[in-house]
Amino acid sequence: MRAVLFDRYGKPDRLRLEHLDPPAPGPGQVLLRIRAASVNDWDLARVRGEFFNRLMNGLTRPRRKIPGSDVAGEVIGSGAGACAFEPGDRVYGDLSQAGFGGFADYVSAPESCLIRMPPSMSFEQAACLPQAGQLAWQGLFDVGKADAGIRSVLLNGAGGGVGTFALQFLEPLDLRVTCVDRADKLGVLESLGADRTLDFSRVDFTREGNRYDLILDARTTRPAAEYIRALNPGGTYATVGGSMRHIIPMALLGKTLLRTHGVHVRVVSLVPNRNLQQFNRLFEEGGLHPVIDSVVPLEETRQALERFARSDHTGKIVTRMD
Repeated sequence: MRAVLFDRYGKPDRLRLEHLDPPAPGPGQVLLRIRAASVNDWDLARVRGEFFNRLMNGLTRPRRKIPGSDVAGEVIGSGAGACAFEPGDRVYGDLSQAGFGGFADYVSAPESCLIRMPPSMSFEQAACLPQAGQLAWQGLFDVGKADAGIRSVLLNGAGGGVGTFALQFLEPLDLRVTCVDRADKLGVLESLGADRTLDFSRVDFTREGNRYDLILDARTTRPAAEYIRALNPGGTYATVGGSMRHIIPMALLGKTLLRTHGVHVRVVSLVPNRNLQQFNRLFEEGGLHPVIDSVVPLEETRQALERFARSDHTGKIVTRMD
C-alpha cells in the first residue's frame, strides 16, 4: 500500500510517500480501505512534533509515523471479535485515539471509532466531519450552551473547518453570529448565514466595542485577558485550537477568571466520534453540507499540510486515495 509518513519532527516537507505492506486487523479492529482523509490541526501538530504530541508519540522521534486522523472508506476485513461491520460497508471516523494512520491506502482501526455513512454522503464529505464538526458542536453546545437562550456568538478563525460547521449548526437558532477571518474568506461565511463579518487585518474585535455571549475560537493567538474584553457578563470564551502558549494558561486559570471577571474561559477537550450519528441525521435532513476547499491526491499530502499551515484554505482540505 501507499502511505505518507515521517521519521523526524519538523515542517511538512519531512513527509514522504512510501510503499508498505498493508496492516492486519487485530482483535476488535477492521481493515479499512481508505478512500478519503481530511487535514486537521492535530495532523500538522503531530508532524511538527509540538509538545503534547511528543509526549504521546515519542520525545525525539515519532513512534507512529503515518499521520491522518479523519478517514472515510470501505471495510474489507475484520479481526477477532469485530462484528459491527460487514465487508463493503462504507464507514468514517476519527482515529486520533487509535494511532492515526489515515494518510494511506489502508488502516487497521478499532470498529468503535467508525460509523456507517449515509448512502448519499460521499467519502470526501464524510472525511471532513469528525474532528472539525465535533469541535464545533461540542464547543457551541456542550461548553458554550448556544442553545440555552444566549443572543450573540462570535466565531474567530471562522473560515476553517470548525467555523464553517459552526455556522451551519447555529443557523436554526435565533442568534446574531459574527465571523472573523481573512478578507478572502468572508464571502463564503456570508453565504453560510453569518450576520456580520470582520476582516481581522482591519478590525480587532476585542477592541471595537461589541460584546458577545459566546466566543468560539479556532485560532487563540493572544492571552485570555484580551478576549474577555469582548464578552458580556456571564459570557463564555471557548477555544478549540491555536497556540498552546495561550491555551495552557486558559486551562489553568479558568476558575480564577470566573471569580475575578465573571466570565467563563474554557478549553474544549474533544470527545472523538460522539456526535457522528447526529451528524448523519443532519446531513440526511439537508442541514449539514461540508465546505470542501480542495481535494488532492495522496501524493500531494505534503502540499495539503503546507496549505493548511498557511491558513489558505476555506473549509476543509481532503486527500483522495484513488
